[in-house]
Amino acid sequence: MDLFEQFLLFVVSLVANLFSALAGGGAGLLQLPALLFLGLPFGVALATHKVASVFLGLGATARHMKSSSLDWKFAAFILAMGLPGVVLGASIILQIDDRVSQGLLGLLTLGLGLYSWFKPELGQSTAAVNRDIRGYLIGGVVLFSIGALNGSLTSGTGLFVTLWLVRWFGLDYKSAVAYTLVLVGIFWNGSGAVTLGILGEIEWSWLPALILGSLIGGYLGAHFAIVKGNKLVKRSFEVVTVLVGISLIFRALSLI
Repeated sequence: MDLFEQFLLFVVSLVANLFSALAGGGAGLLQLPALLFLGLPFGVALATHKVASVFLGLGATARHMKSSSLDWKFAAFILAMGLPGVVLGASIILQIDDRVSQGLLGLLTLGLGLYSWFKPELGQSTAAVNRDIRGYLIGGVVLFSIGALNGSLTSGTGLFVTLWLVRWFGLDYKSAVAYTLVLVGIFWNGSGAVTLGILGEIEWSWLPALILGSLIGGYLGAHFAIVKGNKLVKRSFEVVTVLVGISLIFRALSLI
């Protein structure tokens, strides 16, 4: 890549990851299409994006650890439920036609944004719920399913985790985004990147610009989320989910 293309990658990565860190997911909305537009095959672009997304988690974590108090037992539960799904999803994505699944995922993501939009009080305060055996069982099954989507389809699945933590476990948006960025950003995406790297190919020469943009964007997005609070995070979540949903639907239609 020439210097201009590297700069373009950095700008796209910075913008995508800033909004992703603010909303709790959605970096693939801009970053993955940019990699495809610049000439990478889908499998290589997906694996390369996954690696860069780990640094979104690292950048956001560097900011959240200064002011967020995560419940590490709850964090371990999210990891234990989601990681097997991530590996499963990443293992099969390179072998299947994903146009139908992208279309359905787009509709579901769009629905998440509209649901949150019409629930103005959703996620504005913390009220721990569903922390009994039944609640953890249902919550774990859903997290496993989201993990499988995270491993196989890169756009927007962190948003699913964010809303699920808000809706099912009663977290406020700011806390849910912190869990998503730390756990999904680093560990889920890291597992997906390793799996895709083993089974496919990573374009290492494109990563410096992507990593720098991910680190800076992740840190800045997390900073704005902490400083501005739940209302901005909720609205950002809604805007990003609607855009991701529409993007996935159009991408699926273009593959038909």
